[in-house]
Amino acid sequence: MKKKLVAAFLCAAMTATMFAGCGDNSADNASDNNSGTTNDVNNAADDTSAADDASDNAGTADLSDADVAVFYYTYSDTYIASVRTALDAQLDSLGVKYQDYDANSNQTTQNEQIDTAIQTGANLLIVNIVTSGSVDASQQIVDKASAAGIPVIFFNRAVEGEEDEGKVLGSYDKCAFVGTDAPEAGHMQGEMIGQYVVDNFETIDLNGDGKISYAMFMGQLGNVEAIARTQYGVEDANKVITAAGKPELEYFDSSNADKYQVDQDGNWSATAANNYMNTNLSQFNEDSKNMIELVICNNDGMAEGVISALNDKGYNLGDGSSTMIPVFGVDATDAAKQLIADGKMVGTIKQDADGMAQCIAFLTENCASGKDVMDGTDSYNISENVSNKIYIPYQPYTGE
Repeated sequence: MKKKLVAAFLCAAMTATMFAGCGDNSADNASDNNSGTTNDVNNAADDTSAADDASDNAGTADLSDADVAVFYYTYSDTYIASVRTALDAQLDSLGVKYQDYDANSNQTTQNEQIDTAIQTGANLLIVNIVTSGSVDASQQIVDKASAAGIPVIFFNRAVEGEEDEGKVLGSYDKCAFVGTDAPEAGHMQGEMIGQYVVDNFETIDLNGDGKISYAMFMGQLGNVEAIARTQYGVEDANKVITAAGKPELEYFDSSNADKYQVDQDGNWSATAANNYMNTNLSQFNEDSKNMIELVICNNDGMAEGVISALNDKGYNLGDGSSTMIPVFGVDATDAAKQLIADGKMVGTIKQDADGMAQCIAFLTENCASGKDVMDGTDSYNISENVSNKIYIPYQPYTGE
């Protein structure tokens, strides 16, 4: 009885300051708990277990005071849309009050939305930052949260580059990051591409010149994930290809020193990739004996745009008779999975939207329950260098 009375008293005392108690004391044991980004299969299983624990515990804590503001860099991004759907479902399951915001790819808009949310009573910020990898942009958001005494959970888009790792996330004990290890997708995609080329070299080499001509579509300049995917998607493919005694991939347009075409609006869009590919095919085609023979995309949305352009020219129809130009993406969206199943796309790298949403919900429940933000996250794949950065592992996908 005494314990119940004490608990009731503490509960009443904590009601107004529940989220202020959401700190991070995991730094001391980070080296014991962190497993880096290896053993992805085991880590993925552990992440699922932790997410299941979050689901099992939902409803056991009083989350009635939670007022969550969720900020998306844009609603138009296909992968982000899948995260939003999954996260809405998770927050609904927790029974917390929440509001979604669309920054429409504008950091100033997002900053203003955050100010408004704080002023109207939000006591937890969940942020998919617009300006990826910018210490200045992410620090401003952390400072806003710190001034209000409320936690902030960043997700998906990097808040700092490798050279500044831990600078932002280490500046406030009520913040965390849930995302991916940026280089991992590029490495996986590169290895997938390299092996596919080795296994199918003669078929891919349409003009028989002994080289594979490729195009690269980049989602956004300055974006940490886009930079890594653009670099390692080719570098790692070439390692596999040259190890098999074949020549490196050759960029299709020798006049383009960058060796990529980028969405100038930074939206990783199918439209941008489709426009580029249509223009490319008017100059680089089988009739001119300089056809683009392989396409690498930073995400599945851009891969969809490329495939649409190829379809218009009679390629990648999935009918068993049309010529197949290998196209690779990242995200494993439902649309990409269908394209793979239809024989119109070779493969992608799964970025687990459900797993990301489940992890964010787990941290949300921690904060809403007055716990440290990283409490109970030992089974997650935590960065070796930053104790409040959680990685959701990527996985190759070439079909069910």
